[in-house]
Amino acid sequence: MPGMMQQTNMQKSIMNAQETDMEKTSSFAVLNKINCNEHTEKKNGLTYLSWAWAWQMVKANFPDAFYTIYEDKDGIPYFTDGKTCWVKTGVTIQGLEHREYLPIMDFRNQAIPLEKVTSTDMNKAIQRSLTKCCARHGLGLYIYAGEDLPEGAEQPQPAQPSQAVQNRRQATGRGRQTAQPVQQRYTPVSNEDFWKMVDHYARGVPAKSGEDYRTAWINFTHAGVNEIAMFDDAVINYRVNNNL
Repeated sequence: MPGMMQQTNMQKSIMNAQETDMEKTSSFAVLNKINCNEHTEKKNGLTYLSWAWAWQMVKANFPDAFYTIYEDKDGIPYFTDGKTCWVKTGVTIQGLEHREYLPIMDFRNQAIPLEKVTSTDMNKAIQRSLTKCCARHGLGLYIYAGEDLPEGAEQPQPAQPSQAVQNRRQATGRGRQTAQPVQQRYTPVSNEDFWKMVDHYARGVPAKSGEDYRTAWINFTHAGVNEIAMFDDAVINYRVNNNL
């Protein structure tokens, strides 16, 4: 009997240790290690992750995970300021919910005016928003950070020319020219100025040039689609947080 009791206590200790190790492994750590590259596609210079595959990975690793599509007071699954629309979604894993606000946009990632929004546009925004929620939990987060590989994966190294090729270049004088730096297309602004422009645009304050502040910011910074999407996201979050 004493031997059996000792064995039972040992088994309990092992089980407790295993449970402790599982608790130490966060959902973010698990999802952030998954390589999503084979399940993405590029459109207009942006990389998109398949929402169906993303949700499959979440449920495969955390069966109790669930998502929420938020609705307004009338039960409509999007919100509006009278000009444009956005969706609000959330994904809950191990009791932690991450929410995402996403504007309903067209193929150019421009906010669609309220009167032109269709149910198809709304559905696409919801699925894209849920995928971004999964990213906040770690799955494919590196995609939104502009990375090519997930954390821990080896970065592919560019192939080096053989010694024979290097010798031939040296003999012919090739490869001696110094590469000219590529001029940065986007001109950054200070964080203070950025949010000042977001505030003015959200409140409908015109710029000195007579344009709206969104257009003025785009013209000043030479913003591309990524920066424009960032600005639109910032405006929506600003309007929500300030009840505009």
